[in-house]
Amino acid sequence: MNATEPRRRWWPRSVRAGAALAAASTAAVILLGIGWWVHHDVHRQSTQITEEQAQLQLRSLCAQLRQGVIPVPTSAVPYEVVATGRRTAVASGGALSRAYSDTHHVMPAPPTTGVAGLVPPTTVRIPVNRHYNPRDKFDMAGGTQRVMTADIRPEELSSDKAAALGVAADAELRVYVVVLPYTAEANTEITDRVLLRAGLVGLVLIAAVAYFAVRRALRPVEAIRVLTASVTASDPRERVTVPATGHEISALATTINSTLQRLDDAAAQQRRFVADAAHELRSPLTALLASLEVALAYPERTDWPAAATTTARQTRRLHALAEDLLLLARLDTRSPTADPDTVDLTALALRLTEQYRLTERQSTLICDSSAPAHAHGNPADYERLLRNLLDNAARHAAHHIQVTIRDEDAWVVLTVHDDGPGVPIEDAERIFERFVRLDDARSRDHGGTGLGLAIARDLAHRHRGTLTLTPRPQGACFQLRLPLAPTTTEE
Repeated sequence: MNATEPRRRWWPRSVRAGAALAAASTAAVILLGIGWWVHHDVHRQSTQITEEQAQLQLRSLCAQLRQGVIPVPTSAVPYEVVATGRRTAVASGGALSRAYSDTHHVMPAPPTTGVAGLVPPTTVRIPVNRHYNPRDKFDMAGGTQRVMTADIRPEELSSDKAAALGVAADAELRVYVVVLPYTAEANTEITDRVLLRAGLVGLVLIAAVAYFAVRRALRPVEAIRVLTASVTASDPRERVTVPATGHEISALATTINSTLQRLDDAAAQQRRFVADAAHELRSPLTALLASLEVALAYPERTDWPAAATTTARQTRRLHALAEDLLLLARLDTRSPTADPDTVDLTALALRLTEQYRLTERQSTLICDSSAPAHAHGNPADYERLLRNLLDNAARHAAHHIQVTIRDEDAWVVLTVHDDGPGVPIEDAERIFERFVRLDDARSRDHGGTGLGLAIARDLAHRHRGTLTLTPRPQGACFQLRLPLAPTTTEE
């Protein structure tokens, strides 16, 4: 099973839907993190506010008691005032007064010794009142509540104030103020609901915006796809309209147009190559057929040795052309790769110079190099390359051909220079095209197939080298540059 199949089962195939889902998923993760932070921050701040409210209420109650005034029971914040030696509460308010109006005090009485002042919030267990079923949202009956306390010592109250409060003169009072828990919880709950609704609406909006934004961005891509689908091998002249926005779609359209142009050029080159190959094959075949037909029509008057010679010459030409076409086909389909073999180009050039025979022009061929020059590659390819250069030089040389090999930095530079008529500057690159012959090389017998230099350049490129025609005052000079192979020291 392909590793991508489980993902494809749930991930949408559409780029627009996928982008919308990815944007919504990312936004959901971000919103969850923000919601978690807001939830805890709201709860913390709400708790801090309720503690401050409880502290203010505690101070206000203590001030009233010190003046001998019993606080009113109507209070938003629950509180209770207890005293030593008294079973009922001195005063209570809020939810505590409603829940325990007919019972003794709920909060613990102050200790007889070790009077404490204002203390931080602490927890107090409130007993259950079975006769009270609260209707308000905060049930004080039964449970542990956080409270703030403050003690009022006997010396802080005069006998008249103590009597007004209904406590003994030596009684100690303790004030309890409940830190309301539901305030922070209610605020947090409201905030959570608002965040949930806003988050869901935001996710829908983000997904919709991402979907339509990607849809709008992909409109030029769809137009490019439709137009590219209409391009065929027989008519690759269609071109994509490049948007004037200058963004990535414009770069894509430009790249596709460049690719289509290369395909068009390759198709045109292939058509020219096929036409040229057919023309080159037709000429020797026509000559061969005509010679055989004349010989067969007039057998008694035919010079059979001459006819056989002509037939053999045309057959050799067809064989050479077929070999060149097959080699070009192999070069077109194989990418340049570094061959592990190491070839000494100097030794190869000296061997070819000794074996070469120029019987028609009687030109001299010399190689004035003796130092080894190693290059990585295929020995057969290098031999074919040098033979093509020497064949070309032999066809055009007047009296002299010189082969020179030297090392130049990290390159092996091989030159083949003849003293022939040379090549015009405007034809310096055209001579490397396939089936190209200049005016002085139109002869089918001496001009070759027109593929020698093209094959030589393709072989040079395949071995990461270059083959160029360098300008000289007289004759033609072809320069071959190949990467120099490092020499190894034998032990």
